[in-house]
Amino acid sequence: MDYRQKRKLSFLTIGLIFLLSGVEYAVILPTIWRYLQLLEAPPYFLGLGLSAFSFSGLVTGPVFGHWSDKTRTTKKIILFSNVFEIVGNFMYFMGYSKWLLLSSRLVAGIGAGAGSSIFGFLTRTTLPDERARVFAAVMACRQAGLLIGPAFNIFLRLCDFKLGPFVVNKYTSPGLFMCGMWLLMQLAVMVVYWDIPPLDSISEQNTPLREVRGEEEEEPLMSLEDQDRTVGVESCGSVNPEQTETQLSSELPPSPPDSPPTATSDPFENFNASQEFLREEVVVLLTAQFITLFNQTALETMVTPLTQKYFGFGELGNSVMYSLCGVEVIAGFFLVRWLSRVLEDRVVLAVGLVICSGACVWCLIFLANPQGGFAFELMEFIIGVFLQLLGLPFVAVSQVSLFSKVTAEKTQGFSQGVRRSVGGLATILGPLWAGGLIGNLYVMLGMMMFLLTLIMIMMVLSYEKLVEPPRVEHAQDSENGG
Repeated sequence: MDYRQKRKLSFLTIGLIFLLSGVEYAVILPTIWRYLQLLEAPPYFLGLGLSAFSFSGLVTGPVFGHWSDKTRTTKKIILFSNVFEIVGNFMYFMGYSKWLLLSSRLVAGIGAGAGSSIFGFLTRTTLPDERARVFAAVMACRQAGLLIGPAFNIFLRLCDFKLGPFVVNKYTSPGLFMCGMWLLMQLAVMVVYWDIPPLDSISEQNTPLREVRGEEEEEPLMSLEDQDRTVGVESCGSVNPEQTETQLSSELPPSPPDSPPTATSDPFENFNASQEFLREEVVVLLTAQFITLFNQTALETMVTPLTQKYFGFGELGNSVMYSLCGVEVIAGFFLVRWLSRVLEDRVVLAVGLVICSGACVWCLIFLANPQGGFAFELMEFIIGVFLQLLGLPFVAVSQVSLFSKVTAEKTQGFSQGVRRSVGGLATILGPLWAGGLIGNLYVMLGMMMFLLTLIMIMMVLSYEKLVEPPRVEHAQDSENGG
């Protein structure tokens, strides 16, 4: 099997991993609130349960990233991390007590730490000018999972039987289902994932990469449009695995070495964390990561109790709502993918922050204290959610793409781990903040508006620096020379 085929299959596997992470979130979030209530957990356990998953990823992300930078491999890391997903979801299925449920999310979150290694791998195997499109596709895979996840919930809610000593019902079945899915994912990683070498090593051993790509350079590495691939690999009717293969890798350098890459030198030999992460542009991007995820998870935590209180939504209603939200976000990724071909990453980021700010203002005015009848309140809610989700793909893709360009390529795994840890901290604090203020939305939304204003000011002041430095393209050469 040549390099081109291995790369296609490896990218496809990454898409499936992100798809499953989205499915997991989508099948658990609509039911965990009632699950905790049945286990007689106090309301703040909702925030704890959602935050526990992020906390584990926060801790393990830099560790897995450092591991992948040192070894230049990701396959073993993915296989290792998936074990925690399997065990954690089985614990969720058991659900004997609220503490076991909390522990299950903590264990499963360890598996999410492998995302830093995956983003490091993608950075090393893509060109800077195509990276935003690649990241958009991979991140959209998770959104595809969020889209089709509720569809599984429609069937899982019908479960009502016993499996040995365990009760399988609409609350425990998501854990059993995801345990089985991650087991299948282990097999897929073992069979069709390879630790392919970085593009720079290929270009050194063969013809220059851009020359190899020739006129095909105009085409994106991943052609999401061709497949309605909900940017993600499979999704209800929008993408299937075979289509994802072609889009995740349409052009590659010919015939590469079969052996996995080996680290010839320590990538951290001259690494200085303060110089790498305390630069102005990096601080702005990490702040944007924190604030957008803090606000997003706070709103997600608020949504389920809000729909139950004002609209009487149950598990089915929430599942349908999340499916519709998934459709919008996937459409947003299509839009961002197209815009990234004509606009700079910093422009896309600015547009996203403006939309998010508008969404927060709307929620502060209309959702903090809903007025009017059922129809009017539902319309206010729909508009607020629509605006919030519209801005998400703009900010998510642009800040990840920019971050990969302003940080060193040789330590991308660790750097992406730090970025994801910052995001993990936000997804911990967001639900905790919202969970304690569901009855006081003015305070909750007011803090979100303050944070968005802060990042807007920071971006305006640092706008000129939010570009790829010329040195980044040849970072490896300069480091080897020094």
